[in-house]
Amino acid sequence: MTPLVQAHAQSETQAPLTMGVNHVGLTVKDLDATTGFFVDTLGWRRAGGVADYPANFVTDGAVFVTLWRAKTPETATEFNRKTNVGLHHLALTVADVETLEDLHETFKADPSVRIEFGPELNGKGPTVHMIVYEPSGARIEFAVPGGKRRGE
Repeated sequence: MTPLVQAHAQSETQAPLTMGVNHVGLTVKDLDATTGFFVDTLGWRRAGGVADYPANFVTDGAVFVTLWRAKTPETATEFNRKTNVGLHHLALTVADVETLEDLHETFKADPSVRIEFGPELNGKGPTVHMIVYEPSGARIEFAVPGGKRRGE
């Protein structure tokens, strides 16, 4: 442990050394389909990319996600959240239960999105959430903290 980290660990009043998530990076099979999931379906905006990498950057104004296309998408290995080390899922906050339900209906109509489960209480609640797999297979959770309804 470095002296800085050791000193920080010994102080209970010291602020954390980090300041939140800078970005999340996802490796995807279908860069265009996954970019479309974020931009066209969720209303995010594209914030650049690197054509020869290839990668696209997307954001909702609060969260920044880097999407990298797997080097050989046709042989890319699916992630198993129960047996692999890595990103279990990406959880995104949704404004209210009605928006969550609207998203669920949108996903039901999109054959490229697999729904793990629709809107339900997270445990005993009050948060309401659902989980889907975007077109490249990354697991995405959508959550409404407190089960907030529109207009509350």
